[in-house]
Amino acid sequence: MLESLLQSKYLVLRAVEPQDAEIIFKWENNTQNWQVSNTLVPFSMHTIKQYALNTTHDIFENKQLRLMIIIKNENRPIGAIDLFDYDPFHLRAGVGILINDKEDRGKGYAKEALTILKNYAFNYLHLNQLYCTIGDDNIKSQHLFEAMGFVKCGTRKAWLKTLEGWMDEHFYQCFNKKS
Repeated sequence: MLESLLQSKYLVLRAVEPQDAEIIFKWENNTQNWQVSNTLVPFSMHTIKQYALNTTHDIFENKQLRLMIIIKNENRPIGAIDLFDYDPFHLRAGVGILINDKEDRGKGYAKEALTILKNYAFNYLHLNQLYCTIGDDNIKSQHLFEAMGFVKCGTRKAWLKTLEGWMDEHFYQCFNKKS
């Protein structure tokens, strides 16, 4: 059941495997991704390998879960989707998503992966809500999350320091309709 819960017609979400270390290293050290991931320094290959080898994939223990986004018919990882800041008392978690390569963007993969993750979070983990924060300049992510039922409920003014200056950050929530 869990296997079918984490896939759709075109995508599979799966746990991080040791062989993913190289691609995660590439993604995490791509400085173009740092602003959205709040990364300030590069990750070492050793650190990424240790994560891939030692993560328990237990959201209850780690309070986070990273799933690789795989194109089914190619068995190719194109990104990752994360649940983070998992709160088992308040039944909520943050969501982050990355489709790394420009060639894979704009094809509906992020929407499909988010659909799978929402189903997993709401129907399997029984979360009450998911949330995310999105920088003011990331219009595509704002449209994606709004299309997926997330509602902008606040703006933090001059919250993110960028190379160009200060930027607002928007806070979005999506509630489980069954809760």
